[in-house]
Amino acid sequence: MGTSETTPLINQNPDLQSYYASLESRIGYRLILGGTRHFGYYEPGTWWPFPVKKALRRMEDHLFDTLRLPAGATVLDAGCGHGHVAIHMARRNLNVQAIDVVERHVARAQRNVLAAGLPNAITVQRGDYHHLEGVPTESLDGVYTMETIVHATDPKAVLEGFFRVLKPGGSIVLFEYAHSIPQDAPAEVAKMFDQVNEYAAMPANADFEHGTLPSLVQGAGFEEVEMGDLSENVKPMLRLFFLLAYIPYIIIRFLGIEKYFVNTVAAIVGYRYFDIHRYVTVRATKPANPDQPSFEPKKEQ
Repeated sequence: MGTSETTPLINQNPDLQSYYASLESRIGYRLILGGTRHFGYYEPGTWWPFPVKKALRRMEDHLFDTLRLPAGATVLDAGCGHGHVAIHMARRNLNVQAIDVVERHVARAQRNVLAAGLPNAITVQRGDYHHLEGVPTESLDGVYTMETIVHATDPKAVLEGFFRVLKPGGSIVLFEYAHSIPQDAPAEVAKMFDQVNEYAAMPANADFEHGTLPSLVQGAGFEEVEMGDLSENVKPMLRLFFLLAYIPYIIIRFLGIEKYFVNTVAAIVGYRYFDIHRYVTVRATKPANPDQPSFEPKKEQ
């Protein structure tokens, strides 16, 4: 089945709903990324960012490789957007339970799953990763987020929920943002960073200093925590966003309407202060139950 009739508990988060409902978000994601909502993966030192679609799929391949799960494993896509990542995971022979808090995203993801011919491999329903009560304990082999936990209002509770629903030996992979703003940084830097977090509804990102997310993951009970840095791999796309946003940003700032064009502001902040902002990966496993052997990870070819 491609959908579920279960009615989940959803946190009321008007800021997040407004962000994704904004004209800038709806048009920008569609025109530039084809509806996908994550960065692409490039070899360090790349300047030419096209074709963007191939870079997006490479990032999804990197996610798949980081999960290290065997064919047939079942994973949770926590914040699936239009379902592009879930579809790619299913094409790599994973079964995906996809959730998103935005009704419009869920409807589009369901249509995309059907168009891809994958309704038996992917379920899509409206759901909130703060409330996974409807997901049975120790029922999943993996959980992943792709630039979504930065929107969490309680990341600690989210990670504890992920821990509960994973089987012993299961893996969690987070592709997210981090930062390290020097205390002596110009006030303008902190101001723009705060604007992005507020207007893009990313309260968790404000607290995700470099190293914070791995500590939260370990605190939730996970072990074998690994952290990677893909900042150089996303830089070509970040540069593209900067070039597209530069002239509009000058006008937006002059008019004082940053609130309505936060993605434009984020493009300027992310590239202009590249050394401060990081794109990180965190992978960890739930401790294996000594009385129950865990699955064998898929060996890399």
